[in-house]
Amino acid sequence: MTSYAVVPVGLVVSGRTELIEDHWEREVATLQLDEGVVGADATVGLADFSHAEIVFGFHLSTQARTTLAHPRGNEAWPLVGVLSGRGPHRPNHLGVTVCRLLEVDGLRVTVRGLDAIVGSPIFDVKPYSPELLPRGEVHGPPWITELMRDYYD
Repeated sequence: MTSYAVVPVGLVVSGRTELIEDHWEREVATLQLDEGVVGADATVGLADFSHAEIVFGFHLSTQARTTLAHPRGNEAWPLVGVLSGRGPHRPNHLGVTVCRLLEVDGLRVTVRGLDAIVGSPIFDVKPYSPELLPRGEVHGPPWITELMRDYYD
């Protein structure tokens, strides 16, 4: 398999400093993008969108899970593989979240609902729009609905 080198395009510079699993919708975070990586005009047009998809690194995760586990250690939920959950202990420690764009000021982007903490590397910012929603019905198992009940609020 081919390996890839990925360079952060910026960092989370303000927002939540503690790793707490829930209530991310309360969080406002600022991303400082690196002009040397993306260029000074990288965000031109981004403010026309209400949301952006942020690809970031779980920089404090020191392990990758390779065995079945109960999500969040809750034995009431089924054993699932690492690719059936969204936790930080992944092979490449990557997170992806769709966030509300609050402000775009040059290479400073302020968002609400990003489940990353200060110091997290940002690998990409992509505009998000309704046309990108999946076609057809979307569903998941009951345990994920329960897990996500307080994730955003």
